[in-house]
Amino acid sequence: MPNNYHSPRTSREWLRILARYREPSNRRSLFELAATLVPFVILWALAWIALSVNWALTLALAMFNGLFLVRLFIIQHDCGHGAFLTNRGAQDWLGRLLGVLTLTPYALWRRTHAIHHAHHGNLDQRGIGDVLTLTLDEYRARSPSGRFRYRLYRHPVVLFVLGPSYLFFLQNRIPIGAMRSERRSWMSTMGTNASIGVMLGLILWFGGFLPVLLIFLPTTIVAATFGVWLFYVQHQFEETHWYTGENWQIHDAALDGSSHYVLPQPLRWLSGNIGIHHVHHLYSRIPFYRLPDVIRDHRELAEAQRLTIRESFAGVNLHLWDAHQEKLISFTEARARYQFD
Repeated sequence: MPNNYHSPRTSREWLRILARYREPSNRRSLFELAATLVPFVILWALAWIALSVNWALTLALAMFNGLFLVRLFIIQHDCGHGAFLTNRGAQDWLGRLLGVLTLTPYALWRRTHAIHHAHHGNLDQRGIGDVLTLTLDEYRARSPSGRFRYRLYRHPVVLFVLGPSYLFFLQNRIPIGAMRSERRSWMSTMGTNASIGVMLGLILWFGGFLPVLLIFLPTTIVAATFGVWLFYVQHQFEETHWYTGENWQIHDAALDGSSHYVLPQPLRWLSGNIGIHHVHHLYSRIPFYRLPDVIRDHRELAEAQRLTIRESFAGVNLHLWDAHQEKLISFTEARARYQFD
């Protein structure tokens, strides 16, 4: 479980402190973009060249390149928060272009992710941009088939094997609910789809089907799977923060309902420091490359909500919010403690 150390400062006090970290540096941002995009392109080229040498080598390079695609997604993510460049127009266009590589329509994602930030931890405002989490009472009230569907949804194979590919290859292509409600989301999705079509058409024209099968798909699937795992462990841990609307407070939910995922330095770099998620949720305008500065300068935040890689695996077995204990519990514990299936 995460370290239960709690800062003596309130979340509102932290907002004032963190404000000094919010301004991006265009020079640093462009350096981070180049340090991610250039290796991504080089690895793509090396994987393509390796097709004539060894298909296993091509696959290995493509899968490794998925980690650089994760970092490109983090840059797109910062663009969506207005945290990457000082020029908003240039920032949005960069986000749109990166969305073609990450298969994520920029305007649509920015809208749903803003909803996630605005309502995370609020039991009365679930369902957009989050992992579906039922309370014990909600699960108990479902029919047997409804309980089965929820157990199936929360199964690791669905969440981390099938789910990521479904999300990035299918759901991001036809976000039906968003298309009905907002023209900008529709335009973003269709524009991204058209650009992805052109990109894949060029790959097929110059290289045939093999680069798609052995480079494009493995790179994207690895990035999608790793990205979904990161998103899951950032909020699905035992002592996270879920309350009904009248007891919910946005800044407390941001700080207490997000983990500090402690990763080795190479993975921290490749994941764009997004594991420092409690700080990001509390002040999303902080550029990803300044998040380590925050926990270096403030021990309270470095110690709060710490979650190791080993501890994060236990979160896979947490499925239901127990309002009585104010923590996530497993189906097994729910059956044993409350005696229902």
